[in-house]
Amino acid sequence: MNADGDRARVRGTALLVGLTVATYGIPYGAVAVAAGLDVWQVCFLSLVMFTGGSQFALVGIIAAGGTAAGGPAIANAALLGVRNMFYGVTLAPIIRPGKWRRLAAAHLTIDESTAVATAQATVPLKRLGFWVTGAAVFVVWNVTSLLGALLGQAIGDVRALGLDAAAPAAFLGLLWPQLKRRQARIVAIASALVAVAATPLVPAGLPVLLTVVIAVLVGTTNAFRESRPAQ
Repeated sequence: MNADGDRARVRGTALLVGLTVATYGIPYGAVAVAAGLDVWQVCFLSLVMFTGGSQFALVGIIAAGGTAAGGPAIANAALLGVRNMFYGVTLAPIIRPGKWRRLAAAHLTIDESTAVATAQATVPLKRLGFWVTGAAVFVVWNVTSLLGALLGQAIGDVRALGLDAAAPAAFLGLLWPQLKRRQARIVAIASALVAVAATPLVPAGLPVLLTVVIAVLVGTTNAFRESRPAQ
């Protein structure tokens, strides 16, 4: 495939990824309104936070525990957002120097833009994939967040359309591809058990924070590691 064809392919992939975000944006907006946020607050979060996993975590915990769960909700959202810092290390070499360019790149560094960028064979294609995907997701996510918020405001009870299940479904969708390794599956199962056991005993949001201890312990000790294949 020639250079023009490669660029067209990357743009097509990036735009398709951006459109799929609509399936998360509308439920997010509806759930956020049901959790007690105003439409403008929903839109503000999408503009300045712009990381779907963290936003779902925030509104999901607030929905479960009310404003009293604000602290744990923010802590959970921040923990989920930390992964974007590691993406930045991977993407830094393909982002051209420039203060404003790097600031924009930092805001657009998310799961989708990182995945499309790192899947390309050359630096120019990586750069193209990153910017087009990031821009497409940003536009679609903000538009569908607004539409979802207006929908949630109109229908009142999001359970009528099953949108209350959007937050756990989104997390499962993000988690599922990571469960190929045995160690990841063990961590997921142990974390689920701890969260279920702790839920009746501690305020909303804290069970998820407790599961971080499991992940940190397993990660630092490399417990349950699978044997490496022979070289």
